[in-house]
Amino acid sequence: MAKLTIDMPHVGESVTEAVIGKWLVSPGDTIRRYDPLVEVVTDKVNMEVPAPRDGTIVGLLVSEGDTVQMGAAIAEMEVEGAGPAPEPSAAPASEGPSVQAASRVGSMVVGANVGPTGGEFTDTSLQVEPSVSEAEGTTASSVKRRRGQRGRSDTGTRISPVVRRLADRHGIDVSQLTGSGTGGRVTKRDVEAYLEAMEAGAVPMAERADEVVEPSPIRRMIAENMSRSFREIPHAWGVIEVDVSGIVEYRTANLERVQRSTGQRLTYLPIVLHHVARALNTHRLLNSSWVDGKVMLKGAVNVGVAVASEQGLVVPVVRGADGLSLNETVSEVARIVEGARAGKLQLEDVRGGTFTLNNTGALGSVLGGAIINYPQAAILTTESIVKRPVVVPTPEGGDAIAVRSMMNMCLSFDHRIIDGAEALAFMNDVKGRLESMSQGYESR
Repeated sequence: MAKLTIDMPHVGESVTEAVIGKWLVSPGDTIRRYDPLVEVVTDKVNMEVPAPRDGTIVGLLVSEGDTVQMGAAIAEMEVEGAGPAPEPSAAPASEGPSVQAASRVGSMVVGANVGPTGGEFTDTSLQVEPSVSEAEGTTASSVKRRRGQRGRSDTGTRISPVVRRLADRHGIDVSQLTGSGTGGRVTKRDVEAYLEAMEAGAVPMAERADEVVEPSPIRRMIAENMSRSFREIPHAWGVIEVDVSGIVEYRTANLERVQRSTGQRLTYLPIVLHHVARALNTHRLLNSSWVDGKVMLKGAVNVGVAVASEQGLVVPVVRGADGLSLNETVSEVARIVEGARAGKLQLEDVRGGTFTLNNTGALGSVLGGAIINYPQAAILTTESIVKRPVVVPTPEGGDAIAVRSMMNMCLSFDHRIIDGAEALAFMNDVKGRLESMSQGYESR
């Protein structure tokens, strides 16, 4: 028998540490290759670390909630023989890794500190390989593998993570529900029906006492990143209003054309992103970072888009956004948002952002100041489009009152890098680009 030390896998050059979220095995468990061992959380990704070999877990070297460095030892297992772990390509097709396989799936959530722009479920997949180092050792006997404990109710009925989160959020004990799924499994619809019955008075609602909620590792990491950003970056804010009547008319007139050419529904988000990316090319201080007392102007314009999830936020990135046509921007925004919702983003999709666009207007917000997505220099928030009366010039040179579609645009910026003059110059550039857009707008 050989004893293997399982190390925390490296998932990217910018990720240096991770939090142990939940152990899925215990000492004495017999496991197979690719079985999930532990849930870990980083500032880039929430993932499951799979077993590198068949064998028996003999020790857990770190505890839940511990912060460990990438490459650090986290567990020990015993395996038959003393040879090195086989390469992933050597595994049979039936045992090989799959993006959809539970033993190889991770949930990618960025610990950003900005508001949501779309989607309610943004789990995303990431394949990882554990690091393994070998040491000689022996063991007595192995015990039966503990199976299926994760994702079960107190009565042993298996429930999905979505159902579990929904029930926990509303304080529902799923063991008290009658499941309508296969084998009596409690489904999402069962929980929703119970909530509807509670609201209708069919189920008595007990008076709730105060309760302390333990933050998830993801929420703790988001909190740490928010605190770091607000602590290290001297935030300043600016707000201007934009007459987007032309954009509203353009979208209405081009919905069918864009749908035919891209296969995607035209929304306001990619239109704004398209113009913001071009403005960043001119106002490079907005596309920079403060690094070791110096300003690093970024060569690429990679615009992150904040998307909400039940656990936190993910900020997938539109890479090279300044070089995309409007139709290409529509397609790329749809790809990353849909990818986030379907769990199909790769780590590359959330890396390298140089500026963040935050569309809280989709949720009805009209004014707000977002916290900068560290270590970027700024974040732009677009608010709700609201019709209201405004004063407009007449052809004769006078003034008139007209009902226009207006939108507030809010910029949070790093005051070490950017002063009010540069911030407003950027916002007015974006404003001019948006207000000049008409039904016949063309972009390369």
